[in-house]
Amino acid sequence: MIITKTPFRMSFFGGGTDMESFFRENGGAVLSTTFDKYCYVTVRHLPRFFEYSTDLTYSKSERVSSVDEIQHPAIRNAMKMLDMHEIRLTYDSDLPARSGLGTSSSFAVGMLNAFYALKGKYVSKRRLADDAIYLERVLCRETGGWQDQIAAAFGGFNRINFNAGGYEVAPVIISPERKDQLNRNLMLFFTGFTRFSSDVQKANVMDKSGKSTRLKEMYQLVEEAERVLTNKQTDLDEFGRLLDHTWKLKRQTGAAVSTDSIDELYSRGRKSGAIGGKLLGAGGGGFLLFYVDPEYQNAVKKAMDGLLYIPFQFENSGTQVIHYTPEDYVPKEQEVL
Repeated sequence: MIITKTPFRMSFFGGGTDMESFFRENGGAVLSTTFDKYCYVTVRHLPRFFEYSTDLTYSKSERVSSVDEIQHPAIRNAMKMLDMHEIRLTYDSDLPARSGLGTSSSFAVGMLNAFYALKGKYVSKRRLADDAIYLERVLCRETGGWQDQIAAAFGGFNRINFNAGGYEVAPVIISPERKDQLNRNLMLFFTGFTRFSSDVQKANVMDKSGKSTRLKEMYQLVEEAERVLTNKQTDLDEFGRLLDHTWKLKRQTGAAVSTDSIDELYSRGRKSGAIGGKLLGAGGGGFLLFYVDPEYQNAVKKAMDGLLYIPFQFENSGTQVIHYTPEDYVPKEQEVL
């Protein structure tokens, strides 16, 4: 039996520039971190006592006799990709799916990590990120960028640079005190709305007017935000002001990014003392992130009355195998009768 633990990510700056259609031509970068909310994937070989050969539990349950019958596209394609058979897989999560935290990509990374471990193989974080990108963007044909898979695999507070040759992960060097201060000043609220990121991306592709220009501006903000974090002489509140700026730019990149309800929530947060913030993910719902100095945090919580407040801490580990029990497995066709 294998159990993997894979973090979710929050993206601060540069979201959208990680789309291959953009960064191959213009370059791109994102500034993001993983934090201490995780998905857990448990995998083992299914004993041959049942009339079905694959048993899956996620938001739905599936029991099928052929991999081709699996409805979940990521599981079906991952099992084919790594030649997995006779599997029992269970998914569990600290936070809801389709909420702007890269949950589907964290699941993809954690599942691939578990499959490799079940085969007795260790693979690098880069291999896991590359395989998850290939799984979601090529095999499953889901619209989206590359940052989520990379963040989930590597973990930590990083600047991820994209170019015609691919990507590189550069950890952001921040003093522990400054990093703790940033963590204390960030507040996370669940809007209650969930959506498929790929659906939002498709809707936004239709609205191309000025989108490339806005993405280039958002790309430049990554450099500014990193400078704020790494320069101890700069007021950290500037990070919050830049979040407000990037959110205003992002709202102009597609009609599906925000809604009247989200705009109202954001306005209430700002009026209550938040210096800045943004909706995490592709848009349309999920989690609102605010940058708030401590003296105004109670006022912002009151303004967000009815929304679930999620305390969190940054994490640095990325995907991990947290339980490993080897299994003797002989494919059915090779079993000696």
